[in-house]
Amino acid sequence: MEFYEKLKSIKEKYSLINQQLADPNVISDQSKMISLSKERRELEEIVAAFNEYEKVLKEITGNQEIINTSDDKELVEIAESEIKELNKKLAELEEKIKLLLIPKDPDDNKDVIVEIRAGTGGEEASLFAADLYRMYSRYAEKRGWKKELIDLNDTGLGGIKEVVFSLSGENVYGDMKYESGVHRVQRVPITEASGRIHTSAASVVVLPEVEDVEVEIDPNDLRIDVFRSGGAGGQNVNKVETAIRITHIPTGIVVQCQDERSQLKNRQKAMKVLKARLYDMKIAEQMNEIAAQRKSMVKKGDRSDKIRTYNFPQNRVTDHRIGLTLYNLDSIMDGELDELIEKLKIADRTEKLKEA
Repeated sequence: MEFYEKLKSIKEKYSLINQQLADPNVISDQSKMISLSKERRELEEIVAAFNEYEKVLKEITGNQEIINTSDDKELVEIAESEIKELNKKLAELEEKIKLLLIPKDPDDNKDVIVEIRAGTGGEEASLFAADLYRMYSRYAEKRGWKKELIDLNDTGLGGIKEVVFSLSGENVYGDMKYESGVHRVQRVPITEASGRIHTSAASVVVLPEVEDVEVEIDPNDLRIDVFRSGGAGGQNVNKVETAIRITHIPTGIVVQCQDERSQLKNRQKAMKVLKARLYDMKIAEQMNEIAAQRKSMVKKGDRSDKIRTYNFPQNRVTDHRIGLTLYNLDSIMDGELDELIEKLKIADRTEKLKEA
């Protein structure tokens, strides 16, 4: 009954948090309120599932009592039939609760830096990178997240060679972390006169934003160059040097930002990207050390893997990590990613449960 006792203690903790949130002393302490509200949200789903679990246990006990005491044969048969169904439901709830009990990634609540780069496939790859940028922009809009452009290198023909942007809001990294990897597209390019299907690719990297305390950067390790922002001409081209390029000498990482007209703002944004990349590098090294022999179903570290294929002629999307195929490509490209990401989350939690 260790499982049951653990759930009881979680429910008691949840009740205590509710009492604290009604305490005037806590209400007047904003930081305490935020902390407790966050903790309450994290326990909410587990407690709801446990309440359902207790309800099913009670129904099983009631039916078992009928079987043990009743002389009505028909009533006993009904009770036995119900117990079979209730035991099945109980087993399903146990599995659901076990998944919910898996510790969450501490980075899940962080905002993110997203980098999309055109890969193999020439101009068609750049057009696909632009499609991915639009897809994530629409998804962020639907989720109520804030999007901020950091750097954009377009082709002038509607395509994007590279785009860097940030997303902020609730559980952004928790949802977006599954998007890191190589995305492949199969379709007839608008530039292809013969109507042949081409395959091209773009890479996506999702990095959790970090606080200053998490990544220490020695100013002596930085080379900072200031240059004039590029653009399509006209009013978009700055007449002064406001664009920033920062090189982290020990690692060779180079970041740049030219979106803002202020040199200071561009510098702040570029430093944000640099910190995220250095943090990601540090976490990747730790993961490699800790889990050298482990192969996770939904990988976070290896971004060289092809993770997903978008087949336009068949309106089909296939996620190769979990073998999932959906036939709603048009809505997915319009930012309807909830079903896809939820399936990836379930697969990730299931894999972690096996490891545990």
